[in-house]
Amino acid sequence: MLTITVAWLAATATVHADTPVEALAVENANANNASEMKAYAEPIEHTELKIELVPIPGGEFMMGSPDTEPDRGDDEGPQRKVTISPFWMSKCEITWDQYDVWNEEIDQRMRKLLSLEPTARDLAVDGVSKPTEPYTDMSFGRGREDFPAICMTQHAARTYCKWLSAKTGRYYRLPTEAEWEYACRAGSTTSYCFGDDPDQLEDHGWFFDNSDDTYHRVGQKQPNAWGLYDMHGNVSEWVLDQYTPFDSITETVDPLVIPKTLYPRVVRGGGWDDDPEVLRSAARKPSDEEWKQQDPQVPRSIWYHTDAQSVGFRIVRPLVAPDADAKSAKWDKSEPEQLDPEE
Repeated sequence: MLTITVAWLAATATVHADTPVEALAVENANANNASEMKAYAEPIEHTELKIELVPIPGGEFMMGSPDTEPDRGDDEGPQRKVTISPFWMSKCEITWDQYDVWNEEIDQRMRKLLSLEPTARDLAVDGVSKPTEPYTDMSFGRGREDFPAICMTQHAARTYCKWLSAKTGRYYRLPTEAEWEYACRAGSTTSYCFGDDPDQLEDHGWFFDNSDDTYHRVGQKQPNAWGLYDMHGNVSEWVLDQYTPFDSITETVDPLVIPKTLYPRVVRGGGWDDDPEVLRSAARKPSDEEWKQQDPQVPRSIWYHTDAQSVGFRIVRPLVAPDADAKSAKWDKSEPEQLDPEE
């Protein structure tokens, strides 16, 4: 952990975070169409860290669960056919190492330590908001480094994506709920990506029965057919959507329910403290005000959910990045401080 003092202030930046900058050159990161998409590793510049991403082909699937699925929730239907455009998705959940480069300003500290002149990307990075100092260790002693980052709000996860987009010159965001389920299923139509038998879950995810009451290093279990790890369990994962009944959603092509209220929003996948039925591909979980119950701050923090100790996130990058208007109107729309004076 770096402990040097940083004198750089974001106010000195002359490039706004939303200003397009030349992308960092990365092997296999460019594709003109879905057939050219390959797995690649996004380096976090000025560190030795990388985020591995795998291509997710576009296609159609039945979102939600059938009435006949065991342990089905009432909020998982009716099923509807959804079309998804191609995208890349991080192979694993974002880890503390990857998160802390932004969360603890390690990027700026490394540049200062190495006496590096800031590039246009660096200046854009310096213009992205950083979290306030946490009021406790948000890992709660469960491990950091390559363990999944937890306890962040959806706002914090979205701001991390904004920071990473500025840092790399490529557009990253949280997945939509539809993208997440499509990627989790990886072509399957069963309760889990590997079938219907929860007794096989031990090989694919960390949950209440096998977690020893804690999360685990990412990528330790078997991946799904598209090379994604920990889609079932370890930590639940933020998506972009407002939590709403399925029968109220009419959009069928790259659907997104843009949040209009702070609660509830959606996390998917289940966590280390959940039972098997919560880890099913179609299972949904709404966020709740009680996730801030232990927060001592008044007003409550916009960055931390102290009581969401099994909630993290992973990122996606669409093959075709939206233009600035589309980002503002849909994909990046809605920030918590504009929605709830207590958040």
